[in-house]
Amino acid sequence: MLFLYREVLGIQLPWLDDLVHAKTPVRLPVVFTRDEVRAVFARMDGEPRLMATLLYGCGLRLLECCRLRVKDIDFGRNQITVRRGKGDKDRATMLPLSIKSELATHLERVRLQHQRDLVAVAGWVDLPDALARKLPNAGREWPWQWVFPATRHYVERETGQKRRHHLHETVVQHAVRRAVLASGIPKRATCHTFRHSFATHLLEDGSDIRTVQELLGHKDVATTMIYTHVLNRGPAGVRSPADRLLGG
Repeated sequence: MLFLYREVLGIQLPWLDDLVHAKTPVRLPVVFTRDEVRAVFARMDGEPRLMATLLYGCGLRLLECCRLRVKDIDFGRNQITVRRGKGDKDRATMLPLSIKSELATHLERVRLQHQRDLVAVAGWVDLPDALARKLPNAGREWPWQWVFPATRHYVERETGQKRRHHLHETVVQHAVRRAVLASGIPKRATCHTFRHSFATHLLEDGSDIRTVQELLGHKDVATTMIYTHVLNRGPAGVRSPADRLLGG
């Protein structure tokens, strides 16, 4: 409203100069324990389980995981590059060693599927920005393919290209929801809970908060500081006096 009056309509409203903006209340995130993470993974399989492992092992947001392309996975450096994440920023995070083999096997299946698509005059994917004009054939090249492609094709109206979208995020959301319910975890957990757990468990293991900030892609370290309040050592690592009195 201030922008409308001051910049568009050119009307000065001096009585609004001291206006105090309402602040969004801070909510503590829901975090899994390590045993709860294992319990959820034990009740998942296939691509949803692999994707959930990446959410927890890399601190990815769900859409960041869905939009991974083959070229973003660097097995040699054990690194995953997140392109155009929140705030349109790129960042790098680790590739968990425990799933390298499984992820490589998955990508080999995707490569064979892509080769079949090429034979069927398909194999196209959507490209960001104006790359489709700059690199007209890149949409069929292997590096640009989705790591987790959809099971069906669609025809892009303007070009007539037979494409695959990435796997829809609801597939993972529903799988995680079913696994959480089946494991009996009494928490309102979602796919994003894996990202919260990634940050919390790294801090519990002694990782530097600035490092965690970079891995999560937070602009301000104050955003990352929220995870210091949910460590299993209690707020700020202080021991409860009840534990000293009762021997807990």
